[in-house]
Amino acid sequence: MTIVSIIHRTTYRYAGPVSFGPHRLMLRPRDSHDLRLLSATVAITPAASLRWKHDVFGNSVAVAQFATPADTLEIVSRITLEHFPADPPDVAALIEPYAGTHPFAYPAEEAEDLAPALRRHDPDPERRVDAWAKRFLDASGPTRTVELLEAMTRAIQAEFRYEARQAAGTRAAPETLRLGSGACRDLALLMMEACRSLGFAARFVSGYLYDAAMVDADRPMIGGGATHAWCQVYLPGAGWVEYDPTNGLIAGRNLIRVAVARTPEQAVPIAGWWAGDPAAYRGMEVSVEAEAGAAVPA
Repeated sequence: MTIVSIIHRTTYRYAGPVSFGPHRLMLRPRDSHDLRLLSATVAITPAASLRWKHDVFGNSVAVAQFATPADTLEIVSRITLEHFPADPPDVAALIEPYAGTHPFAYPAEEAEDLAPALRRHDPDPERRVDAWAKRFLDASGPTRTVELLEAMTRAIQAEFRYEARQAAGTRAAPETLRLGSGACRDLALLMMEACRSLGFAARFVSGYLYDAAMVDADRPMIGGGATHAWCQVYLPGAGWVEYDPTNGLIAGRNLIRVAVARTPEQAVPIAGWWAGDPAAYRGMEVSVEAEAGAAVPA
């Protein structure tokens, strides 16, 4: 077990005072078997009232309401949690025998619940994503499921150029293919769409990535923090397995899940609107600081 503390600071700047509409914040991780939340606070300037709720996926969401105009909006999230990083699971040993090769069908008791995660996100009239995904299939016969997904994950990491981008929105998968580059959320969506084209249920994950070297450190380490996005693919027997195509990793030990959703738009860390002169916007700054304490016996 490792104690992890994360400070996520987002600052919006304007040329003069503007009014702020409601802002939706998805910054608080959910407890799970590999994560136990110890504390979570949100500080907002100008002052705002917060209302907490759970969305349709069970993610924790805060809605901030503002009464005072300002030329700067700063949102600072501080979380401390116990992380139980495990080595990547042997997915091939966990998966149900019938799902060991592609194609396979999800059982009736799961298919209805998985249907939304099988639905494509973007139009692809020229079937570019489909054609790209089929390159991972064995033309001579059934393809091993685990090998297919691992090959796809590593191909994205090897063949696409990572592009840090703070602008809002996620590129459609065909556009990411055309450009050969993208931010982590673009690459995650590309893998999701490729998986869905092959009949795999996939969903989007947003959260944090911290330096893997911090996990087993014998003293607290600071740094290596970033907001991040990856995807999960549902494999019978193994459950939702995490794939990080940006880094070519399967079930990374240094991933902190915050939100899980069907589409990237449903898992945006901060979303809201402001009213004022359109030319007043001066930009956004995001910083993430991560500190991992010494490992503690579970």
